[in-house]
Amino acid sequence: MAGRFAPRPTLPHSLKGVGGAPMTVRGGHVAVGAGVPRQAAGPGRVRDWVPDGPLDLGLVLGPLRRGPGDPTFRATPDGSVWRTALTPAGPGTLRVRASGAGVRGEAWGPGAEWLLERLPELLGAADDPSTFVPRHRLVALTRHRRPGLRLTRSGLVLESLIPSILEQKVTTDEAYRAWRLLVRKFGEPAPGPVPGPMHVMPGPRTWALIPSWEWHRAGVDNKRASTILRAVRVAGRLEEAAGMEPGAARARLEVVPGVGPWTSAETVQRSHGAADEVTTGDLHLPRIVGWALAGDRDADDSVMLELLEPYAGQRHRAARLILLSGRVPGRRAPKMPRWDIGGL
Repeated sequence: MAGRFAPRPTLPHSLKGVGGAPMTVRGGHVAVGAGVPRQAAGPGRVRDWVPDGPLDLGLVLGPLRRGPGDPTFRATPDGSVWRTALTPAGPGTLRVRASGAGVRGEAWGPGAEWLLERLPELLGAADDPSTFVPRHRLVALTRHRRPGLRLTRSGLVLESLIPSILEQKVTTDEAYRAWRLLVRKFGEPAPGPVPGPMHVMPGPRTWALIPSWEWHRAGVDNKRASTILRAVRVAGRLEEAAGMEPGAARARLEVVPGVGPWTSAETVQRSHGAADEVTTGDLHLPRIVGWALAGDRDADDSVMLELLEPYAGQRHRAARLILLSGRVPGRRAPKMPRWDIGGL
């Protein structure tokens, strides 16, 4: 599930992001400054868009960041969010920032037009939060405090699928490290005047040609590496899933051996903005939902799904609001140990 959150300060009913503590585990919110935007050097394509309600850039785009060192994502103190993407038209860099009553997107590279064309969907234009009806006081209160939450829709499958595979059965720190090392080493430098080193994730052929010892150095075991290799061999068919309904898209992804319900849900939540695709098979999410809604710290998937049943059609949004509330059970055991197989 995208997000593990500490309590956050109340957000204003405005477009701009707010500062705060650094993002916690596995995406969900990025602290976006409200400083004076810097002038980006170099020509870039520009698009202005005005949302039909409150929009918090950090909340909307946060799930796309894979850790604070993600080389494909950066939030800068001037209030901008930068991301790179390997689009069907080629690599591109997108800068998004609040501009008056709306949002301004600037893009560079062969994928610039593709990124700007889909800017509204990326920022939640296809999402309708007004249809959500809170059934619990905690959820209602969090929704009131987070009016700018919308579900992003990237329209790209592999860029969410590959890091989700890396996150299987390991700590998020290990997964983020692997993503960071592999993208920096095998991805290409981001086009445009990026704020520091940024990279575009490798294409399918490059992923397929990564030597076994490089996976090992990045701490990726053979099972996860093999799943990624199987996925990139059918990259074209998987990217077609972006045009399917979320349920059909998940079914196509799960045809790849090693991609199960957890991984497919984590993918379509980002690629499709899927409001109802709740993550099952997660180590922490059932207990967090169980504790927040029923005081049950030992809840499993079946209990979680029963508690979320009143939110049918919006279960992922409900889970995100629960995570944003910061109400989590206290630890009863040490953290999962971190193993670095690259040192073996």
